[in-house]
Amino acid sequence: MHATSYTYDSGTRGGSVLLDDGTPVEFDRAAFDAGGLRMLRVGQRVRIETEGEGASLRITLVTLQTF
Repeated sequence: MHATSYTYDSGTRGGSVLLDDGTPVEFDRAAFDAGGLRMLRVGQRVRIETEGEGASLRITLVTLQTF
């Protein structure tokens, strides 16, 4: 799934993304670290992996989208 980086805190290495329908979803340090990224800028397109649905949707991986 693809999304756009919305917030990022370099101290906690957590933040949030906006799904393509505009829904914000938060990610934690574990999801950020799983993607191997060093930093993330607001507005970057990212690829995410998730588990769960609806209110229990959880991001398990955040990495840069590549073409």
